[in-house]
Amino acid sequence: METISILIVDDHPVFRSGLRLLLELQPGLLVVGEAGTAEDALRLASELQPDVILMDIQLPAMNGIEATRRIKAINPRIQILMLTMFQDDDSVFAAVRAGAQGYVLKGSSEDEIVRSIRGVARGEAIFGSGAAERVLRFFALQRPTHSPAFPELTTREREILELIAQRLSNGAIAQRLELSPKTVRNYVSNIISKLQVADRSEAIWAAKNAGIG
Repeated sequence: METISILIVDDHPVFRSGLRLLLELQPGLLVVGEAGTAEDALRLASELQPDVILMDIQLPAMNGIEATRRIKAINPRIQILMLTMFQDDDSVFAAVRAGAQGYVLKGSSEDEIVRSIRGVARGEAIFGSGAAERVLRFFALQRPTHSPAFPELTTREREILELIAQRLSNGAIAQRLELSPKTVRNYVSNIISKLQVADRSEAIWAAKNAGIG
């Protein structure tokens, strides 16, 4: 069984300690660090490169949703599971838009928390019962619209996806858009993460299937 490395982000030391104890009793789970602030979470995410971050929303100064957005922008590979007491619609959808892979309440059972960690580590979208009901209700109330494909992409990401679909290399894209190759690589990683595809080839297929490029 491949070990899943975990970073716990919560401003309550007692809760972090209890959660660490729970997770360290589970086979294949390894807590590699703890953070009590969003700033520490950003630093440790960069240093430790965990597979999964358990992120609370209410943190001092910067909240967990903004921390999630920044971490995913820097390293889309890291999967983030919100573990919080907030269960309102705004919090759930803000977390998803920021890039969270899952959303589970602190009152969930130990088994549900562990299953959720394993699920997001596999790339699954995981929502606890309360959050899942909100997501399903939201989509049930939506009327079909002629929205553009991949609305989660920014204008620049959509522009780069079109060039990817034309099979341009990162170097060629950088030259055409007057960007650095590193910036283009970051954009490509973000696009692959947001489209939930495995690699550049699958991104091209998804773009072509949506009529892009």
